[in-house]
Amino acid sequence: MMMPHKKSFVFWILAVLFALVWLVIAGAPFYYLITISMKSQGEFLTGSLFKLPERFSFQNYVTVIRGAFFGYFFNSVFVLAVSLFLLLIISSFAAYPLSRMEFKLNKPIFSLIVAAMSIPIHITLIPVFSLSVRANLYDSLYALIGPNVAFNLPMSTFILTGFMKGISRELEEAAEIDGCGKFRTFFKIVFPLSRSGLATLGIYNGVVIWNEFSFAMVLTQSPSNFTLPLSVWTYQGQYTMDVPLIMSLLVLASLPIILLYIFGQDKLIKGMMAGAVKG
Repeated sequence: MMMPHKKSFVFWILAVLFALVWLVIAGAPFYYLITISMKSQGEFLTGSLFKLPERFSFQNYVTVIRGAFFGYFFNSVFVLAVSLFLLLIISSFAAYPLSRMEFKLNKPIFSLIVAAMSIPIHITLIPVFSLSVRANLYDSLYALIGPNVAFNLPMSTFILTGFMKGISRELEEAAEIDGCGKFRTFFKIVFPLSRSGLATLGIYNGVVIWNEFSFAMVLTQSPSNFTLPLSVWTYQGQYTMDVPLIMSLLVLASLPIILLYIFGQDKLIKGMMAGAVKG
């Protein structure tokens, strides 16, 4: 039989090997993005895709930044901030009664929310487009907020409901003894204790909303209302596209999400672990 320390050593070697393989798989797209963004259009068309550039140049980044990049960036930030704020508030309001109150329609409503998670967004593009036109929201940033909230709401409510169920009921009972009503108990007790779950949902939904493309393409038309994912179209012509410029744009567009994860990964992991234990 293999000794315990030998088993642990073998498992450690296998874990390192799997980690290295996953690093190569996950890092290859970033290597591709960065190396291509440093090349000129001519070097990209004539050289190898994965070959390092002959001369590292940031000219593509300068060209992107001098263009309308910051306009697209602030459009994405506006849509993300408003959508995320409404999403977290509404999902919290929905999850609180479903997790803490007993009433006849509790399970049917929760079942409908779970069923709504299976609706693909692409089958709703035409109805959402018609609704936006009738509401005079077409070709505006406000047209993107409603779909972002609506289609991420079921998942957020589902996760927060399970998270809030794990909060001790004794805290609510003590608040009621002190004279707190349901509304005040929610904001003073339940909502602050749900910060880990809210942080997890904020990071997860933030990535989804930041990268959303389908509704942005259908509901906006003017370049001044484009978000970053849709701005890629501005760097292609009828018969060709400037791939290094597009890669530079994608690198700059991904930086906010990467930084968000770097500074918020501890909260994300804590929220996932807490939800797993409490669920």
